[in-house]
Amino acid sequence: MIAMLSLIILAAGKSTRMRGRNKLLSRVDGKTIVRRVVETAMNSKVDEVLVVVGWESQRVREAIADLPCRFVLNKEFEKGQSSSVKAALREVGSTTQAILVLPGDIVNIDPRSINKVVDTYASAKAPIVVASHHGRPGHPILLAKELFEEILRIDEETFGLKSVVKRHAEEVKYVEADSDNVIWDVDTPEDLKRIKNARN
Repeated sequence: MIAMLSLIILAAGKSTRMRGRNKLLSRVDGKTIVRRVVETAMNSKVDEVLVVVGWESQRVREAIADLPCRFVLNKEFEKGQSSSVKAALREVGSTTQAILVLPGDIVNIDPRSINKVVDTYASAKAPIVVASHHGRPGHPILLAKELFEEILRIDEETFGLKSVVKRHAEEVKYVEADSDNVIWDVDTPEDLKRIKNARN
């Protein structure tokens, strides 16, 4: 059996700080944010891309319906990102040796940054590999199969994946991405405007 890397895109949240808009359906350079992120992931070295949907799931699906990704419906999306990570983890195959977790609003992520995480895992075999920029942790975060059972026990009350990373702090490998694209996300209309302006 071929060992696989599965990249999970978190696209289920309610965009609570976007004043009623679904941020993932906002457009940057003519493409929805979710489409930009999914296309980037599919152009990286990962073997499959899973997109977790929840709030406005049909609209998000329609925005990327032509892309060869797998959809995972998280019916408990209101419980936060931890529930989406767990929903996707239950859907990966037995040959998946590691997952990469990427929020759907990391709009400027590029394949090179994802590949740096993949390549570091391949060479170092660290159980957790985190993309970073100037010492600031970002995304994606790679977690090896040996941590899957632990991940299935996370929740927002205990700080989700951050708690896993903290418990294994001495084993975490941080990868300098040489770009701030691994830390830029969209939470507010002002964030979206800033990102658009930076691209002009």
